[in-house]
Order: sequence, then C-alpha cells, then structure tokens
Amino acid sequence: MFSSIYNPGIFLYSKTFKNMGRLDNPSWGIVGIPFDSTSSYNPGTRTAPTMIREGSFSLESYNMTYKKSITSADFYDLGNINVVHANFNETSKIIENTIEELSSVNLKPLLLGGEHTITLSALKALSKECNIEELTVIDFDAHCDMAKDVLFEKFTHATVMRRVHELNPKEIIQIGVRSASDEEYEFIKSQENITIFEPSKLSNDNLSSLRKTIESIEGPIYLSIDCDGFDPSIIPKVGNPLPNGISMDFFEKILSEICKKECIGFDIVELATNLIGDSSSVAASKIVHDFLTLVGNK
Repeated sequence: MFSSIYNPGIFLYSKTFKNMGRLDNPSWGIVGIPFDSTSSYNPGTRTAPTMIREGSFSLESYNMTYKKSITSADFYDLGNINVVHANFNETSKIIENTIEELSSVNLKPLLLGGEHTITLSALKALSKECNIEELTVIDFDAHCDMAKDVLFEKFTHATVMRRVHELNPKEIIQIGVRSASDEEYEFIKSQENITIFEPSKLSNDNLSSLRKTIESIEGPIYLSIDCDGFDPSIIPKVGNPLPNGISMDFFEKILSEICKKECIGFDIVELATNLIGDSSSVAASKIVHDFLTLVGNK
C-alpha cells in the first residue's frame, strides 16, 4: 500500500498511518507532491512540501482564530510521492493512483504542492469516486489559469483550470484573481459555470456576495489554494507573485464558511521557497493548520 510514497518528515500533530487498513470514519491523508516542471517565472515549488512541514513546527496546537484545537482533528501524514520530473503525464498517473489508494482506506487527499497542475490529477482521481458534475471547485488564485495552451503545451500551471473546466465540474469559483490574458477573459465571460471574485471588489465591508455564493453551494467541494492568491506582503515567495492580493484575515473568514460544506479534497500549491522558517512557508503551514482545525472540529 502507498508504494509510490516515501516519508521525508511529517506535518506537526499528524498521526502515522502504518497500514492500519480501512478506517471506520473518513479522515485526511497528507501527501506531498514535489513536482515543479512547468514553472514559467520563478521555479522552486518542488521543495515546498518539506518547507510547509517544517513551518508547521512553529505553530502551536490551539488555533486562536477559530477557538479550536488542531489536536481534535484526525489526519495522517503519509509522506511524498516519487514524481517523474519533467514528465507531467507519468507524474499525473502516480498522483491518481495514490489518491485512489487513499480513498480505498477512507482517507481524503490533502496535497502539498508542488505546482498547480497537481489539481487536475487530483480531480481526475476523485471523479472516479464521485460525480464531478456535482462538484464545485473553489480556487484561491492570482491568475485564472484558463489558457487554452502555453507555447503549444496543454498541461501547465497556467492552463490547469482550463483542463479542470473540461472535466465538467458543476462550478468553478475563483477568489483573488487579478490577472488574465485577453483570450482567457473572453473564455470566462462565455461560460456560465465560472465565477470570479476579484480582490479589489472584496473589502471586509463587502463580502456578502461571496458568502451568499458559498452558502448556496450544494454538493461536495474541492478546495485549491494557490499561494499567489495572497498579497506578496503575506506570501512573497511564489512562482508568479502579483500585487493587490487577498489578506490572511480575509482568507480565514471565508475559509470558515467553506469548511461548513462537504470538502472532499484540498491542495496548496505554488509556494516556491527552500528556506526553513521564512514567512512564506510558515504562512502556508498556517493555511493547512487552519483547514485541518476547521474540518476536524465540525
């Protein structure tokens, strides 16, 4: 079981699975995916799983934002998969097989990227377990990643949400997007199941539209966090930084609304740092900590 995984360390407070067999209750399985092959600006996301785990050791168990403890959550850190660098297709097959193994023992995937292409692989695997036409994908991101191709390449970090859209999910909700090509923007406007919330229109005094959208979601959710969705003052070390992003305070408020729904998968991607304990890796760890605290204390 989990033949493609090796263990480089753990996210603090996680349990060790040790081939326990199928769990009675669904839990979360952390898997690192150190894949970084289509970066177009600042490479380095392959080291992010290690940096996120290291950053977790700076975080205490009680989450004062939500007044809950992460120690009440039930989750396991299984390690990293062995990716095939520079080969998206083979890496995608390994990701899909690994997520299918997780599902077989009642573990939901919590993926530490790595570049954003891993989201497509995760959703392809999950679509074998659920009806993707009933699934809502929520994507925090600076870029819409809806390009038809990039330099004739179909599978890149800048095309991933276009490929996700082709899987025919119920809806894609993108939060924090503030950059797109002309072609992408025209494509988005032509689609009824893509909704974008720009950060410039989402002040703390004007969240009602987004909250209503989240409250109205019926069916399961897959949550993808591209670290460049945040303002560079919060997470500067990403693959493609862009000013005027969302704040951590805003994110934590919206995350609490999202986690009231049925989340079946989560990833955090595009962190690009190899420095232990820097502000970017600790912030990314806090995002994972927040998510696990919320989903583990429903």
